[in-house]
Amino acid sequence: MTIIGAGVLVLILGIIAALMHWGESHEVVTHINAAHDADTHEGHSVLVRRLVVSLWQSNVFFIGISVVGTVFMAIQYVSYAGWSVVVKRINEALGAWLIPGGVLLVVLFVVGRHDIFHWTHEGIMTKGSANYDRIVAGKSGFLTFGFYLVRMISYLVIWGVFTWRLRQLSLAEDLNGGTSYFHTSITTAALFLVLFAVTSSMAAWDWVMSVDVHWFSTLFGWYVFSSWWVSGIAATTLIAIFLKQAGYLRFMNANHFHDLGKLMFGFSIFWTYVWFAQFMLIWYANLPEESVYFNQRLGGFEGRYTWLFYANLVINFAFPFLALMTRDAKRQMIIMKIVCIAILIGHWSDFYLMIMPGTMKGDNGFLIEIGIAMIFLGAFLILVTRRLAEASLIPVNHPFVEESVHHTT
Repeated sequence: MTIIGAGVLVLILGIIAALMHWGESHEVVTHINAAHDADTHEGHSVLVRRLVVSLWQSNVFFIGISVVGTVFMAIQYVSYAGWSVVVKRINEALGAWLIPGGVLLVVLFVVGRHDIFHWTHEGIMTKGSANYDRIVAGKSGFLTFGFYLVRMISYLVIWGVFTWRLRQLSLAEDLNGGTSYFHTSITTAALFLVLFAVTSSMAAWDWVMSVDVHWFSTLFGWYVFSSWWVSGIAATTLIAIFLKQAGYLRFMNANHFHDLGKLMFGFSIFWTYVWFAQFMLIWYANLPEESVYFNQRLGGFEGRYTWLFYANLVINFAFPFLALMTRDAKRQMIIMKIVCIAILIGHWSDFYLMIMPGTMKGDNGFLIEIGIAMIFLGAFLILVTRRLAEASLIPVNHPFVEESVHHTT
């Protein structure tokens, strides 16, 4: 509640700053006023667009963290992993955001789609229209309101149903014991992972890549997933640290933190690998229809995003790589806590960099966006902690619970 309250204050301050044009040069104010005058009946003022786009960006980020909790748990099931049982209930709790976040995402698309997606504007796919765009019209079979909405709801329903199912099997196992629930969970997890492999990439195309509708990357699904994935592991680790420091999770030891640290270390490198592969191939080919994406973020809009482009690499790669390089660092909760917070802030900024240039262009800011992110974080934590309180933090009848308790590396 404190985080939500602070977020509301930052949001109000950001709205006042936007209305009063604090910290903006005369040229920027003139540009914003011109953009406001050019708005059609389909769009809104710059301030309203910032609010809508910020809600979309933070919600997509937190939905990703939420579903990664289920993905992480499903991978542990199909790989017959035992070490992670002590954090299993944290993975289950992360899924608490899927339903409210999914409902909000659908509402945002229905109400504010013109502020987020250029391809939703009237006449853009109609030949002869003043707004006609040949490239966008070529994607009309995929980018339609009805089909998009069906896809969005399908992704969210699939993720939500499997999250709920694995949670129910886990709770039933606690009550009744036996191994039947465990084996059913493995089958359920395997099916979920197959469906998630497809739907996660399509969600990345729909929710993020179609913001820059002229541009596409065959690596983009992997890029968004890697950002979600390492953020989800960081969230799991950070919650485990806070629980441990509060006197819970007594069976969790330095070996568990070491393994979580290795995952964050490894997948921070994986995220960088995908980032570099996408950037290097586009830079090397130097095709205008591909390089425009990075031109916007490197020097475009009077360089408004350039510093964040480089900071993105520092906070999401260089810092976790250097901080978690040694074995001892992965076993120290204070270092792990700092790295987890840095990763979560860094990948929220990564989604900011993915979405803002294609939507707000040069009219971006930070106070409103940070305030909304804090409100989301507070609401997310309320739902997660409530779900954590619903059952034992240790799945007492899990077949591998003893292996997890005595885990060593």
